[in-house]
Amino acid sequence: MARNRDDIRRAPRESDPLVEAARYRLRRDAEARGEPVEEANPGQPTMEQRAQIVETSIQQAIRRGDFDNLPGAGKPLPGLTGTHDPDWWIRRKIEREQLTGLGPPALLLRTEDAELDDKLDRLASESTVREHLESFNRRVIEARRQLQGGPPVITRTRDVDEEVARWRQRRDERIREADARRRAEQEAYAALSWRERRRLRRGR
Repeated sequence: MARNRDDIRRAPRESDPLVEAARYRLRRDAEARGEPVEEANPGQPTMEQRAQIVETSIQQAIRRGDFDNLPGAGKPLPGLTGTHDPDWWIRRKIEREQLTGLGPPALLLRTEDAELDDKLDRLASESTVREHLESFNRRVIEARRQLQGGPPVITRTRDVDEEVARWRQRRDERIREADARRRAEQEAYAALSWRERRRLRRGR
């Protein structure tokens, strides 16, 4: 058994580049002398045959529909914004895995900036909105002053008064929409017969 293992260990691998180079020189010399050239790997497909097999497999998969309805089909490739971001892979990983508190300040601030409006809309009072905006601006300025390497901070500070006005406008719009839904529900309920109202109350 040990001898067989030694023979296997000494046997050259088919993909060994030194063996392939030696075989190439032998074939070239044999062709130069006009001698018949033996196949290097008898019974094995050539590169052209392998390429044909791969192409046939792809065409069969297309006919079967294996490539239909793939994720992202018909949609633009993400990240093609025209601006080069050398840290795109870190940002994409943080967004994809929803990591929080990880990464350089420049990327964390960029992610927070993209989600800032939604965060402000969840705050109840104008004073709380102002405090959050001032904290955000302070962290942006501090990140710009740090000289610890990493990607540059391209996030801009926010105008507090302007953002508060936009927050108030979005809040008023949500209130109007909620009032309109409530009036529509009240009108629909008023149009019901007393039997329908009773069934509705029982269903609740």
